[in-house]
Amino acid sequence: MTASNASTGKGPSSPSEGPSCGVDPLAGLRAADDPPWDVYLIGTVFLDIIFTGLESAPVRGTESWARGMGSSPGGVANMATALARLGLRTSLAAAFGDDHYGEYCWDALQQGEGIDLSTSRTVPGWHSPVTVSMAYEGERTMVSHGHEPPPEAVFGQEGAPDCPPRARAAVASLTPGKQAPWVAQAASEGTRIFADVGWDDTGAWDLAGLADLAHCEAFLPNAEEAMRYTGADCPRAAAHALTEHVPLAVVTLGADGAYAVDRRTGESAEVPAIAVEALDPTGAGDVFVAGFVTGTLAGWPLADRLAFAGLTAALSVQEFGGSLSAPGWSEIGAWWRKVQSVEGQDPTALRRYAFLAGLVPEEEPGGDSPWPLRRAVPTIGFGRST
Repeated sequence: MTASNASTGKGPSSPSEGPSCGVDPLAGLRAADDPPWDVYLIGTVFLDIIFTGLESAPVRGTESWARGMGSSPGGVANMATALARLGLRTSLAAAFGDDHYGEYCWDALQQGEGIDLSTSRTVPGWHSPVTVSMAYEGERTMVSHGHEPPPEAVFGQEGAPDCPPRARAAVASLTPGKQAPWVAQAASEGTRIFADVGWDDTGAWDLAGLADLAHCEAFLPNAEEAMRYTGADCPRAAAHALTEHVPLAVVTLGADGAYAVDRRTGESAEVPAIAVEALDPTGAGDVFVAGFVTGTLAGWPLADRLAFAGLTAALSVQEFGGSLSAPGWSEIGAWWRKVQSVEGQDPTALRRYAFLAGLVPEEEPGGDSPWPLRRAVPTIGFGRST
């Protein structure tokens, strides 16, 4: 099995290509000698098929009908899409199957979201990983299938591009007991590394096993992960303990919001979550990270970064799907205008998001946009090969 560039006939995109979101959060910081990309990602892209409108969980031996269905790129594509919709120039390195699913995901990311795929590869004879997600009662159940592509057939022996592209930042998903050489290389070239982590199935919960954490600027675990890794009895104490290993620790607290500590400045911040009706939490963690990275690269105060990350995550859970639900600036702007128009709002809560006033796009002519805004839900069955 060998690797090749995608056979779609489309070349690599440039930072100026792709749909315009109307807002560039880094506009005042850009210079001629900047890296070509704001954020670099590497990971696995899944085809997500999302069934919605189920009355309850499927019952063994019965057939359940869903009132809605959508399909979209998932996996690492959730975060890549969230970053791109927030106006960051995003480059993704991933393997794509040479089946229709892979072609669909490639086109949706490159042409639909303006994400650079010049370091991605199509692997002949390898089928795309697939996840079927069933959303009901504010939760979801997922079934996935896929096979790891041979690393040497995709990016080389390390399973990553030999030379990561120059970028302001990169997001790495840390794996206990494993190192990703690209992380150290990117950090040595000035890329700021933001890291999350998954559940430690080994049960060791040993920070020494997260060797790449030494190259990271920020670490963003959830509360349970943070407490298990540090042995702390509360998430806030865990965040402080983590700053012995990484400059900036951000611990997500679920319905209670998020807490962060910056060792370099001595600053800490806590922002409560926004109360919303959660329809599907798929990808909310990825959207939170994307929002926090955006605010950090833009140089915002720590509390504003937490508030923005929490807002984008809250907007995402009001829609179904992972990358489908990632909000753009039009959704953020519509939310900001809506909450200001509601009588009886807590002035303190409004001031927490006052930094949005100079960022969100103005309402389009005609006004009275519906709330919440609804993104079109693509269905792969309508795609056509060209």
